[in-house]
Amino acid sequence: MFVFGCIFSASAQDNRQLKAGAVAANITPPLGSSIIGGFRPIPATHVHDDLFARCIVLDDGSTRIAIVVADILGIPREIADLAKEQISKHTEIPPSHVLISATHTHSAATPRGPQAVFWPDKVSEYGRFLAQRISDGVRRALNQLEPAKIGWGVAEEPNEVFNRRWHAGDAGILANPFGGVDRVRMNPPRNHSSLDAPAGPTDPEICFLSIQATNGRPIALLANYSLHYVGGVNTGDISADYFGYFSQYLKQKIEAAEVEPEFIGILSNGTSGDINNINFQPKPGGKRYGRYEKMQEVALNVATKVHQAYADVKYEDWVQLGALQKDIELKLRQPSEAMRNHFDQALKLPEGKFLSHPMEKIYASRIAKLKGGPESIKASLQVIRIGDTGISAIPFETFVEIGLHLKAESPFKKSFTIELANGWYGYLPTPEQHRFGGYETWLGTNWVQIDASNRITAELLQMYHALHKNK
Repeated sequence: MFVFGCIFSASAQDNRQLKAGAVAANITPPLGSSIIGGFRPIPATHVHDDLFARCIVLDDGSTRIAIVVADILGIPREIADLAKEQISKHTEIPPSHVLISATHTHSAATPRGPQAVFWPDKVSEYGRFLAQRISDGVRRALNQLEPAKIGWGVAEEPNEVFNRRWHAGDAGILANPFGGVDRVRMNPPRNHSSLDAPAGPTDPEICFLSIQATNGRPIALLANYSLHYVGGVNTGDISADYFGYFSQYLKQKIEAAEVEPEFIGILSNGTSGDINNINFQPKPGGKRYGRYEKMQEVALNVATKVHQAYADVKYEDWVQLGALQKDIELKLRQPSEAMRNHFDQALKLPEGKFLSHPMEKIYASRIAKLKGGPESIKASLQVIRIGDTGISAIPFETFVEIGLHLKAESPFKKSFTIELANGWYGYLPTPEQHRFGGYETWLGTNWVQIDASNRITAELLQMYHALHKNK
């Protein structure tokens, strides 16, 4: 069932004024917390840079929406729902009008409980802290509401995004943990002789919304770029990755370092499930990077492109706001008998030995967690309207072609998708990409029915059109 925001009556349309507020709430976990950006958890031993949940609240006089982008790997549904429940309790913002997403930094602590799966789990201590800090951040942003104006812009940075899935002709680099051979390899060896072509496109767009006080003082900027993350941290370090550096560099470039209340620059993750920052066919003699150096370079390049487009933004003192939220039920994939037999044999081997792939035992463990679990999950889909801009939210690591399709078919003048929002259910490839195979399609990395992307895209476009017509 769709839930619409309220609409102005004709008699109330004079002197309408948008209001906005923004806050960054610190969500840095304690040392010793479990970092799960790799395949095996490691304890946090140092905080290189703090993590934040960056919050924006908008109010058109009748409808309020909140957008939160948190420096975490993913936001489990139970934690997003807990935060929304707290926000709704203390404000006039309903859960359907709150978008909570993760940047997908791989150097943050996990908010999941000990079960570490995606169906309802006991909320961990850090998960409760995270929900509380998100709720507090939205409430603080609400306290700072002031008359504002808003506009959108678009920049491009094609040099920092690469499709990480490659067609290759060498079966030796295409083995999977299930005893088979894929047609596509994720993160293949650079300049491997068998590499043919990337298995999908990229999206170089940096879409952004700029929010200023009526006197031109910057309040916040929400950008969206389809790049997984950059990495290059020290083992055990907590870091927001390039998302945090983007916020710093943007603040410097628009000369907002001394602004009060604090200017909040935000970079959300677009549809980057198959996109990273690695050129797999580099020219000889390329630059070598030290720790944190590459993420700073990428952040500076992206912030520079946004700043160049920032001067051309046209602002409006009022825009219509709206939001729709809908749950969609998706079946969970189940292992075949052949897959179970393969893993039974793999688990009998001594430590360090494997049948055909070194990650067999990891995937055997992941798939074992399906036993006794639910047959399906309910994923939250959401669309938000900010004037002529549409934002869709998907709780998966979403392949870039899905985001490109939503942009092309959206009825709004400008649209973008924020992934890993309102939940965290693994990767979302298209059915065609499933046929190619590769890491993102493996059961244990992808969990839901193979046509899930088609169903999600259709639902989101229907929601977009419903929201667009609601004037």
